[in-house]
Amino acid sequence: QVQLVESGGGLVQAGGSLRLSCLASGRAFSTYIMGWFRQAPGKEREFVGTITRSGIQYADSVKGRFTISRDNAKNTVYLQMNSLKPEDTAIYYCAARRLGKNYEYWGQGTQVTVSS
Repeated sequence: QVQLVESGGGLVQAGGSLRLSCLASGRAFSTYIMGWFRQAPGKEREFVGTITRSGIQYADSVKGRFTISRDNAKNTVYLQMNSLKPEDTAIYYCAARRLGKNYEYWGQGTQVTVSS
C-alpha cells in the first residue's frame, strides 16, 4: 500500500515556475514507477510525464518546460514546471504503479493556476 500526498501548487503568472512535490508513504518506493497527471476543468485527465528506471517520458505539451525527478531517499518525486502557460492550469496528481500494472495509487491532487 502506498499513500501519496502532493504539495507545491498555487497561483503563478504566465512565464513563471512552480515545483510540485509528491511524498510517498509505504515501503519500497524506489520500486514504483511514478507518474504525473493533470486535469483541467471540463477536460479529461491527461498524462504529463513518468519516471522509470529506464528513463523519463513527457507529454508533448510539456516537453522542454517540465522536468520530473525523484529522490528515493526522501520517498519523493518532483515536477519542476517552468515557462508556465495559462493552459497548464489544472489539478495535478501524482500516481504510482508497479511494473506491468496500471497506476494503482493516486494522490489527492494539488491545484495549479496560471494567470495570463
